[in-house]
Amino acid sequence: MNSETTIHSLHQGPHRGIFHIAGGGANMVSDLLQVPGASGTIIEAVIPYSESSLTTLLGSKPDQACSPETARDLAMSAFLRANDADPGNDRFGFAITASLRSSIPKKGEHRAHFAMQTHTHTHTWSLQLAKELRSRQDEERLLTEMALAEFLRSFGLEHARPKLTHGDVIKADIAEGTLDLQELLVGKRQVVRGKKTTTIFPGAFNPAHDGHRRMAEIAGRHLGTSVAYEICIRNVDKPPLNFHDMALRIEQFDKDEVWFSNTPTFVEKARAFGAVTFLVGTDTIRRIANRKYYEDGSFEDAIDEIAGIGCRFLVFGRTEGQQFINLKDLEVPGNLIAICDSVS
Repeated sequence: MNSETTIHSLHQGPHRGIFHIAGGGANMVSDLLQVPGASGTIIEAVIPYSESSLTTLLGSKPDQACSPETARDLAMSAFLRANDADPGNDRFGFAITASLRSSIPKKGEHRAHFAMQTHTHTHTWSLQLAKELRSRQDEERLLTEMALAEFLRSFGLEHARPKLTHGDVIKADIAEGTLDLQELLVGKRQVVRGKKTTTIFPGAFNPAHDGHRRMAEIAGRHLGTSVAYEICIRNVDKPPLNFHDMALRIEQFDKDEVWFSNTPTFVEKARAFGAVTFLVGTDTIRRIANRKYYEDGSFEDAIDEIAGIGCRFLVFGRTEGQQFINLKDLEVPGNLIAICDSVS
């Protein structure tokens, strides 16, 4: 099957999605668009080439612009946007992030990472190119052909990979989501996995450390309950979690000790968990009180709804610079402070 015929088969199928491509490989989208029927596959394509554009798309600045983690974050962001725009089990997000030959010789390797996110799998490919062997145009062409081949093959469409030379390496990594996490990802469920308790400790836990355990221990004694950890897959200021991330996070906890949720705001958490106490730090209370996260006039309504459900916040102080900040040191609106208790 030649390239055009394979792409035509893709366009006639049910798979539709969004592409996020940074640093190289944008010709892949061009190759797909040149075959009639591309609207059956492509919802949109975004090229976040500048650092600020990449940061805006991900929600925070990545540790490295070109890395497997950033490729997965971009693919996940694309998938969620595709699923929000046109929900369905055949949606995908595909991403490329690359560091190729440039006018100034690179100290690091010439490399690219591309990732596919669907409702069932997180798939990553890492391509390392022999340094200074090819021109920028040749690296672009090879990256485009390799990314297109793996993209099509991930849908079961046979497509020949380009030949690599000595010094080139490609590696693949795949993570599969269990049914409950798949349903969480596409919004069919809001929370999954954890044990029933009246005390919930939300956080990224990347990684979970002794400080988190100590806070949970103190809160458990203070409230007389067990504490469950909650990890949200979609946060306001952080990239969404993919199946690879979820697998790494769950390894840190005992069975049934952690909830995964699809509840970015505390109003959504309150609706999902009911009358519970949320264990938080002063930094989180600051964000809850920050009106930039709310539409005009919705802050008071949100806090009143959280209080009406019966939720409270147990607030731990934390060191900021040379100062230890407690709840009493913050400017917090009265209706929020009314449902807060403090731990020194």
